[in-house]
Amino acid sequence: MVRLADLHADMRDFLIDHPVPDIEMEPWTEPAPAGDRRVALVSSAGLKLKSDQPFAADAADYRVIPADKVDDVVMDHVSTSHDRTGFHQDVNIAFPLHRLNELADDGAIGSVADFHYSFMGATDPKLMEPAVRDLAGILKADGVNTVVLAPV
Repeated sequence: MVRLADLHADMRDFLIDHPVPDIEMEPWTEPAPAGDRRVALVSSAGLKLKSDQPFAADAADYRVIPADKVDDVVMDHVSTSHDRTGFHQDVNIAFPLHRLNELADDGAIGSVADFHYSFMGATDPKLMEPAVRDLAGILKADGVNTVVLAPV
């Protein structure tokens, strides 16, 4: 993880002064017991399949990542302050699908969804809301009752 002290002064000042929206949150429902949870990953790492369209600047959409294609995932997020070395060594750094499968195999969770999703994290969250609402409907239709948010 990059520390503010390690960044160039201009980037450090930008991040310190960058407005962060206040997002009110309350749980909609009580969570299912762990053994009944169907879990999907939602990342903000700008992940996509090699064959997918790259994310545009300020993209508010998402990419679908089938669970059986995790070996074809690349990180589309490019920034001078974003080190992708760990991701290149182990996809689970940003997209812990193998760890979720281990939890399911051990019976700690019920199942892992067949599809997972990634947004471009450098986008204003307010612009992402329509796509997030769309995705919530897709997740519910798939029986997903737990989402692991994997921010980067």
